[in-house]
Amino acid sequence: MGRGKGRGPWSQAERDGITVEIGYALFSAALLGALVLAAIAGPAAVWHLPHRVEDLLVRTGAVAAGLLAVLRVVHVLRGHARHLREQR
Repeated sequence: MGRGKGRGPWSQAERDGITVEIGYALFSAALLGALVLAAIAGPAAVWHLPHRVEDLLVRTGAVAAGLLAVLRVVHVLRGHARHLREQR
């Protein structure tokens, strides 16, 4: 389970750091997704809107939340990978 190019295996501290970073990326992505969904689809839950408008808000909120959550995970993990490369 080496890293290739003669760097040797990951240290325990590096493995722990990656695990923490993955957890942080997933947690912050879930939080961001929930906030975006609430912001976009929230009016459908609060006000009595036409069914099509409510459906559009919920679907748009779900798509935006999912997309932004995935982008958040990618952003956090790429930043961590860049930080690891700079350390070496």
